[in-house]
Amino acid sequence: MKLKYNLSIWLLTGIVFPAMILSSSCKKFVELDAPQNKINASTAYQTDATATAAVIALYNYGIYNSMVPWQQGVAFYGGVSADELHYTLTTTPEITEIENNALSIGSATNATFWSYAYAELLGINNAVAGITSSTTLTPAVKSQLLGEAKFFRAFVNFYLVNFYGGVPLTGNDPLTNAYLPRSSADQVWASIISDLKDAQGLLPATYVGTLRARVNQLSATALLARVYLYRKDYVNAEAMATQVIGSGTYSLASTASVFINTSNETILQFATYYGYSSFAQSYRTSTSAANIAPPTYVLTSTIANSFEAGDNRKTNWVDSTISGSKFYRINKYKIYTAATAGAGNEFNVVLRLAEQYLIRAEARAQQGNLSGAAADVNVIRARAGLANLSESVASSSTTLLTAIAQERKVELFGEYGHRWLDLLRTGQANAVLSVLKPNTWSATRSVLFPIPDAQRQLNSTLTQNPGY
Repeated sequence: MKLKYNLSIWLLTGIVFPAMILSSSCKKFVELDAPQNKINASTAYQTDATATAAVIALYNYGIYNSMVPWQQGVAFYGGVSADELHYTLTTTPEITEIENNALSIGSATNATFWSYAYAELLGINNAVAGITSSTTLTPAVKSQLLGEAKFFRAFVNFYLVNFYGGVPLTGNDPLTNAYLPRSSADQVWASIISDLKDAQGLLPATYVGTLRARVNQLSATALLARVYLYRKDYVNAEAMATQVIGSGTYSLASTASVFINTSNETILQFATYYGYSSFAQSYRTSTSAANIAPPTYVLTSTIANSFEAGDNRKTNWVDSTISGSKFYRINKYKIYTAATAGAGNEFNVVLRLAEQYLIRAEARAQQGNLSGAAADVNVIRARAGLANLSESVASSSTTLLTAIAQERKVELFGEYGHRWLDLLRTGQANAVLSVLKPNTWSATRSVLFPIPDAQRQLNSTLTQNPGY
């Protein structure tokens, strides 16, 4: 019996078909026609139009309706894992487990987070294979689409390796994927770098469309700069960030307009399927007097109180609401109700220029170029309405790196789990979070999410992370 549709996604998400379905004893083959609103994978990459439609699906709702909720998981679960966000509800106790850095191996929330990533990777790998083998696509379109697909593969694997450590590097055969062992973290990082280098060579320098909502060459370069920083390859991190900064394509926007979808600071943003920021709806709550519930995720006082006096990032990006007590809200995105979504002027900002200055500052400081590092930090501080770093701070690599970490904390909060990943990669997670969460933090266990036990039950080659 042959099932042409849906088999792969069920395998990836942990649902195993009975053996009889795959048995060679079936006498007849059953062909399931493609749903009328779907494109057959065997023909999707034969024309520019259908291939483009398949790749565009990676951006927003995802091949298997996974991309938007998975992105939210990156931001929210990363935020509560760190000292950044607090989950105010009780409807999903497993998110409280994440906030306590004590996630159970049987967590359905964690299993879904993992499965969404691999569902997206299956769609991406199908796209890479289909585009690569196609002989009928226009060369320029083929190059663009393949570059986009490889960017997305690097993007998803980047978060997987940071949240879980080594993970399976999957392809487009779901049966093979279902029984792959974990690759080492170094192998995953090497795959990410390879995909981004390929994307740089495949993607055009200019954007397709007008709102920087599709990947271009500099998007790949910006993500590669981040990857090199995480890998402590400071020479290449500086070089990639310099390419982006020196391109002349981007400029810092005022803090009041950074997250508007026409902002010149934006390197890459994803339009959401609701027409407004998918993050904003969980960071804010209705302004209706009848709705006094706090937002789903609120900013911790640790972050809200970490701004210097006069920092206009706090003025424009943080506000508060009273719901029995005072809650700080992330106010980077302003549109948060369906009624106001019609303006359509906010997307999810994935990459922006400010991060590139901070990447280059850190890379320069690590190489001993203190004046260059301080200059980059001061660009960000000037935009925030703050004075330059003092000479005593800028003249020492130790104090300068501390200042850069502080700038990242108040610049990138609420965006794609930056704070959590920064604590992990700099080795500061234990020192910071063991104090804030003394009863639940484990230096061994808490730095990585567990491999979902449901996946390990299905695939005996998957090893578990330490401490679980």
